Amino acid sequence: MTWIAALPMYNVTPALATVWREWLDDVLRRVSPACHIVEPDEELHGFWRRPNVLLSQTCGYPLVHGLNEQVQVIATPRFDAPGCAGADYSSVLVTRAESQFDSLAACRGARAAYNQDDSNSGMNVFRHAVAPLARKSAFFSAVLRTGSHLGSLRAVIENRADVAAIDCVTFAFVCDELPELAQKVRQIGLTAASPGLPLIASNNVPRATIETLREALNEAHRTQPERAKRLRLKGFSALPLADYERIEQLENEARAAGYAHLV
Repeated sequence: MTWIAALPMYNVTPALATVWREWLDDVLRRVSPACHIVEPDEELHGFWRRPNVLLSQTCGYPLVHGLNEQVQVIATPRFDAPGCAGADYSSVLVTRAESQFDSLAACRGARAAYNQDDSNSGMNVFRHAVAPLARKSAFFSAVLRTGSHLGSLRAVIENRADVAAIDCVTFAFVCDELPELAQKVRQIGLTAASPGLPLIASNNVPRATIETLREALNEAHRTQPERAKRLRLKGFSALPLADYERIEQLENEARAAGYAHLV
């Protein structure tokens, strides 16, 4: 079997994507030099389920909604970013820098943007934050699905939406790489925390190789401190799958409050 790998999640700019690819190549050379780094040519749900994925990264929401049956969690990165605590992360609630909104509660009747229906950081924790404010009714006047966190930021900046929830790691990278965008929005809150985006492998990867991958992650981190700083990496945690049940808990709390959908 020819192993493949890809890191599709935090490539905020082409320059940052290059650094992530260099990091991934370093990790793989320590584990399986013949593994091919690829650009997924299909939607990510299909890619993550391919039987020859040696290393990739997914969102926790699809992980707990069926993907966990076909993949193994290798490790969860710990990031140096405001809104992160250990291997947990939150989302930053943002509005335009010049808008009148000073809190999420003040956004009743405003327009929301979110990235994807299956995003924990862009949709699930956003829904959870709105749920106690909505009082079992529609909270926003319109909801726009943008396809990405950068798309949501641009929707807010371009006055196509008023508020969005942005993965705090993504937002930290935007501040680093695209400061002109970051300066056009203002933070008005932070969502509840949950485990961060896990690194995963196919169930076909032997357990011994999973352990070798974990060792390679830590070694690549230790030997390239400047690169780790650029990628805001503090290290990796081997979280049990049960920790990701926190994501379902947030979903269930929103549903119990009568707010099943971001509306």
